Amino acid sequence: MMDQPSNHAPAPLFPPFSVIGPQFVAPESLEIIVEKYPCRHLVITDINHKILLKVKPYNKRLHRQRVLLDANDKPIAKLRKKNLGMHSTWNVFRGESKESSDMIFTTHTEHMIQFKTNVRVMLANKMSNNDDCDLRIKGSWSKGNCTISMGDSSTVVAQMHKLQTSKYAKDKFNVTIQANMDYACVVTLLSIVDAMENPDEINQGSVEVAGGVGEAIGAALTA
Repeated sequence: MMDQPSNHAPAPLFPPFSVIGPQFVAPESLEIIVEKYPCRHLVITDINHKILLKVKPYNKRLHRQRVLLDANDKPIAKLRKKNLGMHSTWNVFRGESKESSDMIFTTHTEHMIQFKTNVRVMLANKMSNNDDCDLRIKGSWSKGNCTISMGDSSTVVAQMHKLQTSKYAKDKFNVTIQANMDYACVVTLLSIVDAMENPDEINQGSVEVAGGVGEAIGAALTA
């Protein structure tokens, strides 16, 4: 008797990998769309245009910061740039905290000068003391092609591709996230790389246009 084709989804490549929280770990692969709006706002939706997450600036004079929000604008994590050091380093904390006890992970560039994206991710709760990274982001951000892998392995957890820009969104990306991967973590990492590649400009103009961002986002999502 011939084997019947299976309708089951392929088995996940790795066990559940929760970083921001288990509620962001999907049992099946997930396609999300990341749209970048003025004033460093990011809106993350699924393929049905349902808002999943948002990222907004969290401005302070001494630190460049961003905040990861849920669809109802509730803070999930704070992304905070470390000013000192030769490498570009960002720390991620739970909620709006900046206490070391609430740190989730830290990221830093592999080299002081880079022509392509190469960022190491170290979890704060890792059990070993070695310097092996837990995740790594590589690719070309300017071309909209980045890959997130498990450490230095060949196991890809997320792949980004640039899409055609819309009337309101400056940049638009499609991201394929593997089953069992924390998609909030993926969004956070892409937000950090965006901040590394496009340093925030501190000027009065950003304050003036901030009021129009909500209108632009609303119009784009209802278009």
